[in-house]
Amino acid sequence: MNYSMKLNVVNKPKKNIKAFATVTFGDCFKITNIAVVENREGVLFVSMPSFKSRERTEHNEAVYKEVCNPITAGFRAELYGDILALYDEMERAGKTEISMKSEKSEESEEPEFHVKVTPYERDGSNIRGLARIYFEDCFVVSNVSIIQGKGTEFVAMPSYMVKQEGKTKYQDVCFPVTKEFRERLYTEILDCYQQEKNHAQEQKRMHTEPQRYTASENRQREREFPFR
Repeated sequence: MNYSMKLNVVNKPKKNIKAFATVTFGDCFKITNIAVVENREGVLFVSMPSFKSRERTEHNEAVYKEVCNPITAGFRAELYGDILALYDEMERAGKTEISMKSEKSEESEEPEFHVKVTPYERDGSNIRGLARIYFEDCFVVSNVSIIQGKGTEFVAMPSYMVKQEGKTKYQDVCFPVTKEFRERLYTEILDCYQQEKNHAQEQKRMHTEPQRYTASENRQREREFPFR
């Protein structure tokens, strides 16, 4: 898959996070907050953006789940290898920021993708569905929400909360960059949501209709045979 990336150093020596990477697929979909982390043994590794779930470990510790990640070993090795190689180049050059383009293609092409949506409703929530975006069957973006707005649904990308100038704001972790790709992606997600919602309603109707038919049939039998 064709992608570009940019790294920015973190100027906090006591922290184990050394840099943050931003990766852009085909110049039209961006993933931010990818961390280059140093473990206790001094080994660097790549950590994808994650969120704190409600799950707990057996030691009652919080469980963190990745918002997006490579889903094939080959693409994981390629992407993580490029990020770590670029960080090494930034360190050797003494830079605080560095960028690279993929060598696969000089042209920027929109990545192929498909989506999966699960209708979701809970009392008191305006979330109507949860979606996943699969890019070329090698990278997945999870936690994409379909939100009920005023009269219509809209797509909300996974985000995190930040404080700026004393105000709380939400920033998307990953998102479409161009208007054209945003429209294409969001239309695909909403269409898939509507299809899955209609399918679920049809399955529910097919499940309840035989029960209504049986009840009606029993009432007819009671009228024909009033005594038992």
